[in-house]
Amino acid sequence: MPKSVLTAIVLLLWSLTIAAQQFKTHAVKEGETLESIAKQYRVTPYNILTYNKELKQGEPLRPNTVLVIPLGGQATGVQDTISAPKAAEEAPVQEEPIGYTSHRVRRKETLYSISKRYRITEDDIKRYNRELYAAQLKKGMRLKIPKYRRVRQEETQIDSLNFEQYTVKPKETRWSIAHKYGITIDSLLVLNPELPKTTNYLAEGQQLRLPILAGSSIEEQEVSLYESYTVPPKQTLYSLGREYGIDSQEIVKLNPEIIELGGLKEGMVIRLPKKKDDSGEVNTDNFIFYEVKPGQNVFRLTQNLNITYTELVALNPDLTEGLKAGMVLKLPRDKEGEFEVKNALILDKINLLDSINTSNRPRLLFLLPFRLDRLNLNDTENTKKNLERRNDIKYSLGLYSGALVALDSIAKLGISVDVKTFDNELNLNRTKEILLRENLNGFSAIIGPLDPNSLKEVAVQAANHQVPVIAPIASNSDISLGNVFFSIPSDDILRERILNYAEGIREEQNIIIIADSINKPVEALIVERFPLAKTVTLKENLSVDIEVFSAMLSEEHENWVFVETDNFKIVSSVSSILNSSITEDIKIKMFTTNKNKAFENDVISSSHLSNLNFCYPSVYKEVGNDAFVKQYRQRFGSIPDRYAIRGFDLTYDLLLKLAYKNNLFEASQLIGEIEYTGNKFDYNKDISSGYFNTASYIMQYDTMWIKEVKP
Repeated sequence: MPKSVLTAIVLLLWSLTIAAQQFKTHAVKEGETLESIAKQYRVTPYNILTYNKELKQGEPLRPNTVLVIPLGGQATGVQDTISAPKAAEEAPVQEEPIGYTSHRVRRKETLYSISKRYRITEDDIKRYNRELYAAQLKKGMRLKIPKYRRVRQEETQIDSLNFEQYTVKPKETRWSIAHKYGITIDSLLVLNPELPKTTNYLAEGQQLRLPILAGSSIEEQEVSLYESYTVPPKQTLYSLGREYGIDSQEIVKLNPEIIELGGLKEGMVIRLPKKKDDSGEVNTDNFIFYEVKPGQNVFRLTQNLNITYTELVALNPDLTEGLKAGMVLKLPRDKEGEFEVKNALILDKINLLDSINTSNRPRLLFLLPFRLDRLNLNDTENTKKNLERRNDIKYSLGLYSGALVALDSIAKLGISVDVKTFDNELNLNRTKEILLRENLNGFSAIIGPLDPNSLKEVAVQAANHQVPVIAPIASNSDISLGNVFFSIPSDDILRERILNYAEGIREEQNIIIIADSINKPVEALIVERFPLAKTVTLKENLSVDIEVFSAMLSEEHENWVFVETDNFKIVSSVSSILNSSITEDIKIKMFTTNKNKAFENDVISSSHLSNLNFCYPSVYKEVGNDAFVKQYRQRFGSIPDRYAIRGFDLTYDLLLKLAYKNNLFEASQLIGEIEYTGNKFDYNKDISSGYFNTASYIMQYDTMWIKEVKP
C-alpha cells in the first residue's frame, strides 16, 4: 500500500476516534500524580498525556490544572496494556428526515450558523443541497433543511458530559478563551474537533465545548487557590485586607497563628487567597496573547516580551507554578516591544531562510492570460504593438518573468518545485476547459487568473481540495472565498494606513481637504479623523478659488492639504496652486489617500510634487540595483518593471513559506509581515471571506526622489 494512502487511513481513523471519544475534566488537587489520576479514571497515564499536550512525563502536576480525561476505560497508544478484544462497532445508520424546511440565505450567513440554528450538522445541509459540494453559499440561495424526529445523538452525548457550552463573545479568540479556562490550544482543539484547520477565526455566538471551571459547580467548590505571603515591615491587617480585597477577619480565619502571636509580625509567612484579576475582560480589546513554546525559559521570555517577571505573574498567576509549553499568557493591549502582533497573537520571529525544510516539494500552477491566441510570433512588429497596447499581456509576462527568477533563486536553496503553466486567454470557458483536464488535488497553490470570473471559478474548484489561490489582482473584488489570498492591498487598507500615519505624527498642523464630488465620502472620513479640518469647494473649471484658499492657509503652522480626486486636471491645477502658495512664512505639504493614475499623468509637474513633499500610501516602493535586478538583467537582458518585481516578490514569498511549512493556510497564521525587493506581504484572514495582504508603504517626494517614510 502506498505510504500516502496509509497515512490518510491512519488520520481518518484518528479523527473518527476523536469524534466518538467521550471526555471528562479533572481539576488537579494537592498531592495528586499522573498515575493516581489515571488509576482513578481507569485509563493509562499515556491516555492523559495524549489529550493534554502541556504535560510532560515525569514532571509533577500543578494543583488546580484542568485536565481532559478520555472516558470509557479505553487504552490507546503504544504504552497501553493489552485489553480483551472488542466486537466491531456497527456503522451508524443515517437517520431519515421526517420533513423539510425551506431557508433563504441571508447576508453574512454561513453553513455553520445555519446548522446551529436548525440543530443539525453542516453535512446534513450539504446532503440535501448537493450544489453546495461544488459551490459556495450565496445570499438569496434557497436551502432544503431536513427535520428529524429526535434530538441528534451527538447533542445528547455532549450535554451529558462534564463540560459546559460556551458562547463566543465579541472580540474573543482561541487564545483568549484558552487563557480564561486555563487550558492549551491543543486541548481546546481536542474538545472541539470541528474547528477549522485553515483559520483561527471564531465567530461571535459560536458554541464551544469547554471544561467546567474549577469552583463553578457544587462538587468542585472545595477547589480554592492560595499563595504564601511574607509579611513586610509595618504591614497591618487593614492594609493587607485592602490589597487583597478581603476582610481582615477572613485573613485571621485563614491564619489563626496571627492571634497566637499577637498580630502580624515582620517575616511571618501566612496564607492568602490569590488576588482576583481585575484587569478587565479577557478579549482583544484589553489584551494580546502569547503561546509558550517548548524549551523556553522565563528569563528569555521576559526579554522577548519586554516585560518584567513581576508584571507577567501579576497578569498570569499560574506562572508561579512554573512555565509550561502550551500555556497561553496575556499581556496588556498597548504593550510595545521587538515583536509583531497578528490578530491579537504575539508572533515569534521566523527567519524563513533559516527555516527551510528541503523535504518539502511545492507544486505550483500558474493560470495567466499570456494571450497567445492574439499574438502572431512570426510578425515581430505586430507582437510588439500588442505587448505595448494590452495591459493584460504586459502584466502577465512581467509577473511570470519575475516568477521564473524566483524559481531560480529557490532552487539554489535546495528546494525542488513542480510547476505547471497555462494560458487561460482571459476567457472563462478556456479556464473551465483547463480545470476539467487538470486535477487540482495535490497542488500547493495556484497563482492567477487575472479576470474576476475565472478567478472565482478556480477558487471554487480549488476549495474542494483545500488549495489556496493567489490573486494577483486588487482585493476590491466581490469574491468572498476562504481559500483566496489577495496579494494587493485594497484602497481601504491603503487609506487607513496613510490616515493612521498622519494622525500619529500630527502636532498643530492646519489641515485642508480638496475633494471632487466623487470623493466626498473620502472627505468625510478625513474630517472624522481631523474634525477641525477645512474643506475647499472646487469651481466648475475643476480648480479652486485662490482667494478663498489663501484665506484658509496658516502662517503659524504647517499646512497639510489632502487632494482626493481621480481627475488628472484637478491634480495638475491644484498642485500648481499649492506650489505657488509656498512662501517663507507659509509651509505646505500635500497628501492623498489614493494615488491613482490621475497623479501619474505626464502633465503633472514632478518638481511641484517634490516642493510639496507629496506623501501617499503605496503597494510597492522604488527599488535600486539589488540582487534581483542584477539576476533579472542577466537572464532577460533588461531592467525589470514593477510587474516583474511584483512577480518575483510574490512567488519568492509564497515558495519560502511553502518550504517552511507546505501548507499556506498554516504558514500565514504563524508568519507576520515580510519585505522583499519592492513589496511587503502580511496576509490576514477576513471574518467572512479570504486572506488579504495588509502590508504597504508610506512614500514621499523629497528633492526629486521618491523615498519610503519610516513610521
